[in-house]
Amino acid sequence: MCGITGWISYADDFTAPTAARGTLDAMTKTMACRGPDAGGTWFGPHAALGHRRLAVIDIKGGAQPMRVERGGRTLLVTTYSGEVYNYRELRAELESHGHVFRTQSDTEVVLHAYLQWGEDFTERLNGMYAFALWDPRTEELLLVRDRMGIKPLYYYPLPDGVLFGSEPKAILAHPAVRPAVDAEGLAELVAFTKTPGHAAYKGMYELPPGHTARIRRGGLTLRRYWALEAREHTDDLDTTVRHVRDLLDDIVGRQLIADVPLCTLLSGGLDSSAITALAARGLAAAGAGPVRSFSVDFTGHTENFRPDPLRPTPDGPYAHALAAHVSSHHSDIVLDAADLMAKANRDAVLTARDMPISGFGDGDVSLYLLFKAIREQSTVALSGESADEVFGGYRWFHDPAHVHADTFPWAAAGAADRFAGEHSGGRSALLDRGLLAKLDLAGYQDARYHEALAEVPRLPGETGLERRMREISHLHLTRFVQLLLDRKDRASMAVGLEVRVPFCDHRLVEYVFNTPWAMKTFDGREKSLLRAATRDVLPAKVADRVKSPYPSIQDPRYAAALRTELARVLADEDAPVRPLLDTEAAAGCLTDDAGEAFRSATELVLNLDTWLRMHDTALEL
Repeated sequence: MCGITGWISYADDFTAPTAARGTLDAMTKTMACRGPDAGGTWFGPHAALGHRRLAVIDIKGGAQPMRVERGGRTLLVTTYSGEVYNYRELRAELESHGHVFRTQSDTEVVLHAYLQWGEDFTERLNGMYAFALWDPRTEELLLVRDRMGIKPLYYYPLPDGVLFGSEPKAILAHPAVRPAVDAEGLAELVAFTKTPGHAAYKGMYELPPGHTARIRRGGLTLRRYWALEAREHTDDLDTTVRHVRDLLDDIVGRQLIADVPLCTLLSGGLDSSAITALAARGLAAAGAGPVRSFSVDFTGHTENFRPDPLRPTPDGPYAHALAAHVSSHHSDIVLDAADLMAKANRDAVLTARDMPISGFGDGDVSLYLLFKAIREQSTVALSGESADEVFGGYRWFHDPAHVHADTFPWAAAGAADRFAGEHSGGRSALLDRGLLAKLDLAGYQDARYHEALAEVPRLPGETGLERRMREISHLHLTRFVQLLLDRKDRASMAVGLEVRVPFCDHRLVEYVFNTPWAMKTFDGREKSLLRAATRDVLPAKVADRVKSPYPSIQDPRYAAALRTELARVLADEDAPVRPLLDTEAAAGCLTDDAGEAFRSATELVLNLDTWLRMHDTALEL
């Protein structure tokens, strides 16, 4: 995994890049956390490309930006981030067409694939990636993002070209960009939505998943090369379960390829346990075991655990049961409330995110600290992320009131607050009433919901619950999963850890999306297909465990520390977040009897304040 950035200007000549070099260096430097192993730049007449490398495959030969040359002429240049898991098959096919390779990297395969098949080469790629291809022959840039949007890619159109980067911070480092967020951008941040293409910053866009953007002298053109389609499912239940397992075996096997230490993220839930168990089998078959696994825990969490409707059981005992079952080399990363409230850690999370997106409360900081600890021992980690979206794992998939609500089901279920802990204040509870009226969060969310609903593909004659559950699945696979993938990418790449997500393989996503809902819940539970497909590699207590999301700290010292920080902000007349606050409501959170009722709202306020202090961002509200 890596960090990419670049600058295309048809009005400038970068062949003598004295002035441009400092700017490109500054843009590239912002991506150093994503690529701690090496950095490089490339300049052409109208193109300046930057790269920071996290070396995972072909450590010696994969330096970037990488180019293809023939007869002393540069044909194509790329700055590339990600992994193409079928690169070995593609390489063999390209060699049969006469292509000659000088490295063992998947990056070079992508270059030659474009030269062989043109823009349609995207349909042949299996993986997670975001990259730019500059063609000096036509003076055109092609930006490409993977089908599910696992890897981020942002762009900022200029009158004479474009800026792009893996993260907004790379673009914000360019002097032509003035960071500003308007009311729509702030609503996107607060409303717990993830609108494809929306970057929150004015003038900046995120390349939507499954899209390319071609930049020419005449402007920028978006093209969608992949989307979920509605197809008739003809397999019976047994065949479906077998096919899901066959896909998972192939997917996990491909994603075990790395020239650096590899591990799994293990919570003890069905998703991460299935990935860990299949990885253990794959490594053992290759004579490369045992698998390494890591879990996050909090001081005293298991001993003092308090069940609630969202989290009925602690993770620890189940993670340990799976680790013992597959004989993994397992480690618990144990965090304390003080770790989660340390200013340096919270600042690091906001720096990684570029914006105060949250909704996961202390989970944002704990995830960062988990990855930071893992990175000391591994460079690549396999995650169970996205299984809930693919197989229908969340509680609200199975609650008729949430399923049939005229909004995003996670919004109806109050997920923005519930993921951060079981409390009722609401993320926006401490924001100024006038500001909330201007943002119109309910209206904004409603508009985004109906836009998303209009995109859902349907089979002819599909009605009733089957039609609605196809809609629910599509909403999760195109909207909700983006929140989680973005969160995981930023937290992991902030410490130079590559996280792979096998459940996002587009073949699995397409197949399960078109499997009837009755088949996805054939045993009367969530994720029936996944449980049936992997039960043979799991201990019974793990296979039968009730869904429990990423853990949230229950230590009362954490809520007390939040109140202390909120008091500091309210006492600071110059705090940049103060104009956005309902100070009377905020003051009501400072008493001990306020408990955790406004925990998620307090976290949002503190994130906003830190973000505004760290970034010279104008709020144009």
